[in-house]
Amino acid sequence: MTQYLTIHPIHPQKRLIQQAVKMIQDGGLVVYPTDSCYALGCHLGDKDALERMRRLRAVDANHNFTLMCRDLSEIGTYSQVDNSMFRLLRSYTPGAFTFILKATREVPRRLQTPKRKTIGLRIPQNPIALALLAQLEQPLMSTTLILPGDPLPMTEADEIRACLGKQVDLIIDGGSCDIEPTTVIDLVDGRYEILRQGKGHFHQE
Repeated sequence: MTQYLTIHPIHPQKRLIQQAVKMIQDGGLVVYPTDSCYALGCHLGDKDALERMRRLRAVDANHNFTLMCRDLSEIGTYSQVDNSMFRLLRSYTPGAFTFILKATREVPRRLQTPKRKTIGLRIPQNPIALALLAQLEQPLMSTTLILPGDPLPMTEADEIRACLGKQVDLIIDGGSCDIEPTTVIDLVDGRYEILRQGKGHFHQE
């Protein structure tokens, strides 16, 4: 049975955050709010939960998932970042940006893009998401919650509950979310390339 938690969007209740994190650690697939859209998330090392996420989104092995990180030090653990990249990341995080970077050995091979060995990473500007990450003490494997055939993601947790039924283990209601996804920026070759213009406004020259 899918659990449903209403968590304060500005001051997340610690007890509820701990309950949500316990479900993630136990292999749960969760829906949680971010500073762009609602997202699906699971434990970084959980193969079964990742496959459930793939089936729900109807995506193949080439789909780019995102590591949702709590701070820049975590991004540095899971990706190869030089000084210029670090300065850029520091200017645009936290925020509605996903950065494509070369993955380190800390990233399971199944999560990397097959040819380029890259991974998407971001630091959200959302109190609930940050509280989850702080309690979890590692990145959350994530993807935008947009269902097959839908042009836009759902913005309300009760709408998500009515639609997904028993397909996820936990839905966190953190209020309304946006329909606009993150801006995706490729930094793999030392230069930036905007792959998708989204909510984040990138002004690097």
